[in-house]
Amino acid sequence: MNKSNMKYFLIIVSCFSTFFTYGQEKFTLNGVIKDATNGEVLIGATVYIPDIQSGAATNEYGFFSITLKAGTYIAYYRYLGYSDLSQTIVLDKDVQQVIELSPEAEQLEEVVVKGELEQATPQNIEMSTNKLEQRIIQKIPMLFGEADVIRSILLLPGVSTVGEGASGFNVRGGSVSQNLILQDEAPLYNSSHLFGFFSVFNPDAVKDVKLYKGAIPSRFGGRLASILDVRMKEGNNKKLGVSGGIGTVFSRLAIEAPFAKDRASFIIAARRSYIDILSKPFLPSENSDIAIYFYDITAKTNYIINRKNNIYLSGYFGRDVFKFNKNSGFNWGNSTATFRWNHLFKENLFSNFTFSYSNYDYSLQFGSDNDSFKWKSGIRNAIFKPQLTYFLNQKLELNFGGEAIYYAFNPATTTGVSNGVVQEVNLDKKYNLEVAAYVGATQKIGRLVELEYGLRFSHFRLFGPGTTYDYDNTVEPGKRKPVINTQKYSSNETISAYNNFEPRFSFKVVTSERSSVKGSYNRMSQYLHLISNTTASVPLDVWTPSTKNIKPEIGHQFTLGYFRDIGLEKKYELSAEVYLRTTQNQIDYIDGADLLINEFLEGDILSGKGRAYGIETYFQKKKGKFTGWVSYTLGRSELKVAGINNGEWYKTRYNQTHNLKIAAFYDINERWSVSANFVYLSGTPTTFPTSRYFQQGILIPHNYNDTRNNINLPSYHRLDLGFTLNAKKLKKNGKVRKNKGYWVFSLYNVYSRKNPFSIYFAQTPQKKNTTYPMTEGKVPNLDLTVQDTSFAKQISILGSIVPSVSYNFKF
Repeated sequence: MNKSNMKYFLIIVSCFSTFFTYGQEKFTLNGVIKDATNGEVLIGATVYIPDIQSGAATNEYGFFSITLKAGTYIAYYRYLGYSDLSQTIVLDKDVQQVIELSPEAEQLEEVVVKGELEQATPQNIEMSTNKLEQRIIQKIPMLFGEADVIRSILLLPGVSTVGEGASGFNVRGGSVSQNLILQDEAPLYNSSHLFGFFSVFNPDAVKDVKLYKGAIPSRFGGRLASILDVRMKEGNNKKLGVSGGIGTVFSRLAIEAPFAKDRASFIIAARRSYIDILSKPFLPSENSDIAIYFYDITAKTNYIINRKNNIYLSGYFGRDVFKFNKNSGFNWGNSTATFRWNHLFKENLFSNFTFSYSNYDYSLQFGSDNDSFKWKSGIRNAIFKPQLTYFLNQKLELNFGGEAIYYAFNPATTTGVSNGVVQEVNLDKKYNLEVAAYVGATQKIGRLVELEYGLRFSHFRLFGPGTTYDYDNTVEPGKRKPVINTQKYSSNETISAYNNFEPRFSFKVVTSERSSVKGSYNRMSQYLHLISNTTASVPLDVWTPSTKNIKPEIGHQFTLGYFRDIGLEKKYELSAEVYLRTTQNQIDYIDGADLLINEFLEGDILSGKGRAYGIETYFQKKKGKFTGWVSYTLGRSELKVAGINNGEWYKTRYNQTHNLKIAAFYDINERWSVSANFVYLSGTPTTFPTSRYFQQGILIPHNYNDTRNNINLPSYHRLDLGFTLNAKKLKKNGKVRKNKGYWVFSLYNVYSRKNPFSIYFAQTPQKKNTTYPMTEGKVPNLDLTVQDTSFAKQISILGSIVPSVSYNFKF
């Protein structure tokens, strides 16, 4: 939007505002709410004014604004886990504040914990959202005792994974690729270290994690299932702070300090695993080149120029390396950079302008000097995103802005050497531009009804240079389509273009002082596709854009929920949500599809309809020495694609009918606390043969009915325990210790459950009647008694208890 159009737009909106405020002298109370100990802004802190029985919540940058009639008011400032603050405000002019809230003081007689998981409540309009803070993430018992963002959200309602150690996560029956993962507004295309055992987010640098599963605001787009919005710390602007930890797999260190007290600060956090270093002395000399490790660095700085202008600069760089010798191995990594400028145009018009860069690349190589193969691939982004919020009055808030994303895809750059002869095979790079504009409003109608509505328009364009192929669509569905025509495009020439309108709407109706009913509708467009037919997403999977032959995925989601506070002081919370999500142009593949380094990939891709539906129930105890939550999701995820499963609906690979999560926390005293979580998931579907035949003595499995995902694996369940021992707060002389430390002892998979990751069939040399039972249970409807040489083999990634200990410090 150019300056001239922006000017006219603001004039129109100002006139709209005048319509609501005409004839009444009004002033604006605005400002930011921060943590008094380190100057970090608090996201979602509330300002409540009893005289109007309403208020406001701070946005992602800690800013709030309320326009009121002239007068004297009492304002209450609140944030979960912090002491409330009240002030008397004389509003005879515009008032700007910097409010600092202090963490609640711990009482020696009783430790009171509030809000272990912040869920959408009956009071706010949000639904289908979950929020996690660093202090919550650190309390959950985790693998190897290391706090982790992605593994933490797996304990949320409606979130699951297809197996232990699988990269990514699935939300409400969606695929891994249907989640948009943002770190300080820069997208990440692979969020895992060590194939999913750890995430790329350093917990020492994370401030706020918010997962949108539905009711997604119009400022977000690009994915169908969810938005994971991770915000990093700005750094302590009060004093120097050092934190970190030493664990069994990796160690970490974070340093934060002010450049100028209360005005500028920075944080830098780093991690590195040391499996390779610890194992090197025990490896024989011929294996001395073996290396398996990861590392990452997260940094951020900010500067408060004046009361109307703040700037932020953040970045991330991380990589995983799997090296088997000097010529063989693979690696992958992300790098991001984000620059943000917050500007206050007027007392009730807040803006944020974001410039970000993201790069995800991966490579594979094997062989020797004379016979080798190397493959490189990746995706790069450059993004500009202006966002503005106009707080018209206490009942109406307007959000508008846009987004422009430039994509550069490198599907494959390969170099092969055979007997010293070099041969290169390079697939065409793809270049895309995605632009979007949006407008949204949050409106309160009386005391009982609140609405949030908006519209997003997106445009996606693929342009040259490049080559496109036309395929024979008369081929029988489910078979590889041959090329019938080729067309070349010059640089910047448009190859294909798509436009989509994406309306959003949600409502809240207060049914009593403690309960409400909420509903929402979303239409989303997704222009990027993850090409993968593996059991779980792996770092070498290929991202590809929508093209002339691959249409964008379009999703519709409907949700309806009931929310209620229970008990004195609202200690308990109960909610239930039903959801229905339908998808157009969702991709799948022909049997035997060739997905990697395939110039004619589009001939192996099929598309069809998808649907996911279910109910999420959630119960939480929010206050007291014992807290926690229980969630249960009953759901189903299916596809219908011509050429697969005889054209009938079939379960997706990530379908899980039952999803039960229990998380519990108990503070024994001021030093000791214990936590536990239990997970139960229905077995994911897989495709098994229905018959077999022999050819030259080799057993060949065969799916006679051409069914897809016809068998469920055995169920997944696991119990984890964690114990935290805090260091003493007082020295022997009675003075308070400046340094803080705590030990974390954890037991992952307490009863050594061998959860199935996959099951495959193999042939054994014995020729006799044998029954080969499953490692754990039996596969339903499958007779494993054979009269020849086959058996079933179950793969479990972690089949035993995993104890660990880590030490964490802060000073």
